Amino acid sequence: MSVSYSSFFIIMKPTLLTLALCAVFAIATSAIAHQPLEVHGNATQVFDPAVSKAYYDTLSGEPHVYTIDATEPFELYVGILMPYVKDSPKDVSAEIRSEDGTLQVLGGTGGRWSTMFEFFGQSAYWDGGDFKQQVPAGKYTISVSSPNNDEKYSLAVGEIESFTFAQTINATTMIPALKRDFFNESPASFIKSPFGWGYILVMYIAAFISGFLYRWLLKTFAKGSVRGVSSNIGKYDKAIRYALWLGLLLWAVTTSWNPWLLFFSGFALFEALFSWCGLYAALGKNTCPN
Repeated sequence: MSVSYSSFFIIMKPTLLTLALCAVFAIATSAIAHQPLEVHGNATQVFDPAVSKAYYDTLSGEPHVYTIDATEPFELYVGILMPYVKDSPKDVSAEIRSEDGTLQVLGGTGGRWSTMFEFFGQSAYWDGGDFKQQVPAGKYTISVSSPNNDEKYSLAVGEIESFTFAQTINATTMIPALKRDFFNESPASFIKSPFGWGYILVMYIAAFISGFLYRWLLKTFAKGSVRGVSSNIGKYDKAIRYALWLGLLLWAVTTSWNPWLLFFSGFALFEALFSWCGLYAALGKNTCPN
């Protein structure tokens, strides 16, 4: 039994999408230093303290306390960062304590702050130093504060990079918000990251696959009717779809990087390139010149 080229392409589409997703996931996991997490309230329980995480928040009148209850020995890693602002006071400190007393204080007004550029998010930080030590089982606390308790900070805990696909996707939804709210930058700057443009690429591949599949189904099952034609829009409609593609893309990357905006941006580009509209096909409409 022979397999036609179109049938082979239909079979291979899910495989191509999976390979694209895996490629972007590989880029992301190799670039992420710490999994970004939101903080809710002034007291946070840190689970799996050896696994790398980065807690982003703003002090709101009192110190933020992170608690670790370890049932076995582990390597405790802690780092304190602030968003890079040229004239920043650089006064956030992180006091690391065990049940026996203070292990170390990082950062603070007397700390040795240096600049750091984070590759995955393409953002700059003030780095207040880090602490790493093999510690026994027990209870540990990390108290983050500043003189007025009103500064932005990022607390890194753990060094083992162990991220699931879902956690990596969650990072893409958080980073644009961090760009806007934490770094006071445009979310569009995320496009400079390999994972930023890789994320767009994956959504466009998904959009093109959907377009090819939808068009193939109509050509197969509505053959001979206006719904089954390969091209159904003229130059004017193509221009509208190019504008829609660019508009949706700019809307997505300058706001929340919403996956649906990126998907439909890619679908609009597909329609413009192939002079074919999915909605027109469903309605039996054709503006393509004879």
